[in-house]
Amino acid sequence: MQWRSALQHTGRFVWHIPRNLAILLVRIYQHTLHYVIGLQCRFHPTCSQYYILAVRKYGFVYGSLKGAWRILRCNPFCKGGEDYP
Repeated sequence: MQWRSALQHTGRFVWHIPRNLAILLVRIYQHTLHYVIGLQCRFHPTCSQYYILAVRKYGFVYGSLKGAWRILRCNPFCKGGEDYP
């Protein structure tokens, strides 16, 4: 019966690889390019932090769509403000 538990744990790990990889890439962006590009986000939390929260809450596919929509809304014509996933 222990193999079943190990298989379930491995399955959960494999299922979350896309989510964890996306979060890792955003974290790398936050610690490198974020400072080069500048702090220009009009929202709180920032767009990159919003993406991480959305992917954790909704999963990789729907969270990525919500994050992409947020990035499209972050422009000079939007007033910004607080916006959580």
